[in-house]
Amino acid sequence: VQLVESGGGSVQSGGSLRLTCVVTGYEYSRYYCMGWFRQAPGKEREGVACIDSDGATYYADFVKGRFTISQENGKNTLYLLMNSLKPEDTAMYTCGVATDRCKYYTTHYYPAYIWRGQGTQVTVSS
Repeated sequence: VQLVESGGGSVQSGGSLRLTCVVTGYEYSRYYCMGWFRQAPGKEREGVACIDSDGATYYADFVKGRFTISQENGKNTLYLLMNSLKPEDTAMYTCGVATDRCKYYTTHYYPAYIWRGQGTQVTVSS
């Protein structure tokens, strides 16, 4: 299974970016949870958002109302639209795939991803 992210870059505070994650080699089972997590220098990884096989979406509180996760109908492409970006959103953003619906993980918006990509850097300047 391979996950490849793109769409990161540098943007000013208040700007927008759309991240894309293309998943190949994954045989979709009845249930899955796909999403994004991030890690800033010197900080722990944190979940951002995810979407599952039921179409349910979950977001970390710090991105609610600003970020939107979506999935292409063919399932193999995941998007994260990020609006109203803040300097504290600066991080490496990585996509992942977990094998159950998001709600069955302790932190719904940050499941135990089995497969992960290499990440794409997002830098927001003030």
